[in-house]
Amino acid sequence: MPAPKVDARHKQSLEYGRRLRPSRDESLLEGAKSVWKNIWDCLCLAQEFYYGFSRLRKIGSCVTVFGSARFSEEHTYYKQAQEISRRLGELGFAIMTGGGPGIMEAANRGAREAGVLSVGCNIELPMEQEPNPYVDLWTEFNHFFVRKVMLVKYSKAFVIMPGGFGTMDEVFETLTLIQTAKIKRFPLVVMGVDYWQHLQVFINQAMLAEDTILPEDFDAVLVTDDIEEALCFITGYCDQ
Repeated sequence: MPAPKVDARHKQSLEYGRRLRPSRDESLLEGAKSVWKNIWDCLCLAQEFYYGFSRLRKIGSCVTVFGSARFSEEHTYYKQAQEISRRLGELGFAIMTGGGPGIMEAANRGAREAGVLSVGCNIELPMEQEPNPYVDLWTEFNHFFVRKVMLVKYSKAFVIMPGGFGTMDEVFETLTLIQTAKIKRFPLVVMGVDYWQHLQVFINQAMLAEDTILPEDFDAVLVTDDIEEALCFITGYCDQ
């Protein structure tokens, strides 16, 4: 008897030790609906926003750390995320991540070592993610845009470690808010000079060269491998 066919999506979920489940975005984004279904969607979104506001209202000054879930604890980036998070915690900042493995685990681990609040702000995905063992406060959202509101609302700064599409989504969403003056200048520290060098080349040789952005749009961004420099940059903004 031939082995059952396993599609790529299921195979990936097995590799990460997760189970598939339907995304609520599929329903929200499926197109035009009746009036009552639209009202129901709005009520569900309002409930999700209220949940986030209620859960996170007492976390205090917070720095969010983004990065890939795929780095092991032996990796340089994992250790770097752990160290900068511990140092930020010693300065009195709570640490928020997506709550999963890899860079997220490293940052929550650093927060735990510093004795500050360690927050996991997860997004519900078809491949379910369990909280890492260093999270003190776990929240979960169905929609990326709700989650991103929470991350900006409660964070004083972002630390961007090497990551994929999701990490870049958070970076450029925040830069857009800064560029359009939707929020005040908001420090973004990008760790990993070598990892991000090709993106920097594109920004400098395409975006800046064609005047689609201005040099001052990056005043709130620091690209570095130096943890001391990163800490000074964040605290300098937060003290203003």
